[in-house]
Amino acid sequence: MSNSGTPIDDTVQLIEVMPYDFSDDLEPIVQDERRGTSLSRPTEPPDNENSNGFTGVSKKRAYLTLGILLFVNLLNYMDRYTVSGVLIKIKEYYHDLENSEAGLIQTAFICSYMVFSPVFGYLGDRYTRKYLMAGGILLWALFTLASSFVPADYYYGFVLLRAMVGIGEASYSTIAPTIIADLFAKDLRTQALMIFYFAIPVGSGLGYIVGSNVADLLGSWQWALRVTPGLGVLCVVLIIFVSVEPQRGMSEGHKVHLSNTSVKTDLKELATNKSFVLSTVGFTCVAFVTGALAFLAPTFMTYSTQFQGNPQSEAFISLIFGIITVAAGFLGVALGAQISQRWKRTNPRADPLTCALGLISCVPFLFFGLVLSRYNTLVTWILIFLGETMLCLNWAVTADILLYVVIPTRRSLAESGQILVSHAFGDAISPYIIGTISDALASKEVDPHRPAVQFPAMQTALYLTTFICVFGGAFYLATALFVEKDKKRAELATQGLDPNLADDSDDDAMLVPGGRTNCYLADEEVLNAAEASKERCEVPSPMPAVTNGSGDGFNVMRSVVV
Repeated sequence: MSNSGTPIDDTVQLIEVMPYDFSDDLEPIVQDERRGTSLSRPTEPPDNENSNGFTGVSKKRAYLTLGILLFVNLLNYMDRYTVSGVLIKIKEYYHDLENSEAGLIQTAFICSYMVFSPVFGYLGDRYTRKYLMAGGILLWALFTLASSFVPADYYYGFVLLRAMVGIGEASYSTIAPTIIADLFAKDLRTQALMIFYFAIPVGSGLGYIVGSNVADLLGSWQWALRVTPGLGVLCVVLIIFVSVEPQRGMSEGHKVHLSNTSVKTDLKELATNKSFVLSTVGFTCVAFVTGALAFLAPTFMTYSTQFQGNPQSEAFISLIFGIITVAAGFLGVALGAQISQRWKRTNPRADPLTCALGLISCVPFLFFGLVLSRYNTLVTWILIFLGETMLCLNWAVTADILLYVVIPTRRSLAESGQILVSHAFGDAISPYIIGTISDALASKEVDPHRPAVQFPAMQTALYLTTFICVFGGAFYLATALFVEKDKKRAELATQGLDPNLADDSDDDAMLVPGGRTNCYLADEEVLNAAEASKERCEVPSPMPAVTNGSGDGFNVMRSVVV
């Protein structure tokens, strides 16, 4: 067929694609610097994913690696909230700390955690991830053990060592979700993330329970910090010798080659990803509320029972709160994953809407729990359980949103960015802010350390969390406006397609190798958009081509979805 023919009209015919020999397809990756993505020639249909959602890694190795990551995440959160379970003893040991000083312990940890997260995010996108995790976990175990030996006159030394623990945890939290994303695909990824994030409430609950009870059993709060380090060393061995390191992007089902771009380009692309930015702000509100409740709730409920004239020990309060946190976490994480998975069958925006539902539904339970805490402990525990359940709907779903709106070679950096922002403006500051408000209110009294003064002061300060929940729910609702398009853009970029096609058409577009460069196969809408913008693919085509009057050739195929 001649390349000089009639101009393109509104009629696009189906073209029978001639056989193509992929064995000679050795062209290098084509970089698209304008959009910060790397395009490569697609090859044969993928063989690294089966219909069940598994990648090329065997089911046994995939599940074994998931189990190891779950165990480490469990220890991660168990260690993080062990301090909360013995906080009153720590305040007494370090010469009657104020609430703001006690909150600084958690704030210091979170600050180092969030500062080093981008460092490990950068490394995680470029180097072997399991070795990075192993090194970080080893540091975490050593600093945790060392913090248990700080004398009473060196409060800031204890704060410094708790801050160093955050460095180790940053290495794990930024990298582990990306490994899961590369091991599992489709609905199995959501289920794997649900299992992984069970460790947050379960580990937190175990931190309260084990920490407080070990301290009572052995007569010293320091022993509470000596439980997890030995298990951390075991995790290092399991990660190095048992877990698998999957190829980045292998679960996407396409044999594409995405190369790393500069950090500046990566940050620019993430900053313009509306779904990523808005969901990160929403998750920051989740972190603010959970950080405040997780760190201060046992102390608050201890004061509550004393205020009502029915005092209970800190160990018993921590045990009850730990059990509630574990149960609410199991139910909330599982419920959130199931709601979003089923809702997505009829609504592709189900994920951010599920997150918004969780935050907004949490408000009445949290508010009335605080109101009734001065009258009835049992009703307060029930309302806290329901509120935490709603709050936990977000964990696995938010992680899933990030993983499908960001391309594989930017996921570790995206994880670290989300950790940085959510902790910087979330749980890094919420214990300190609420502690400061509480201290300011209590300082107006003659004896500010009395439970009768501490309880109402902390109760009033905690009302702030209800407003933050509403604020976060609004940002998740805003995420729902953009999530479909951003997901499509990430899919196109991963397949080696122009992500801007997601802005032009909702239909599928495909690439076929046609010579020295890649050429888009699209329907009329995409083709007309390309013609309008004067973008052409000059291809010595192995198949008949539809041409325009200027002789520019396009391989055109109708994309049919069955």
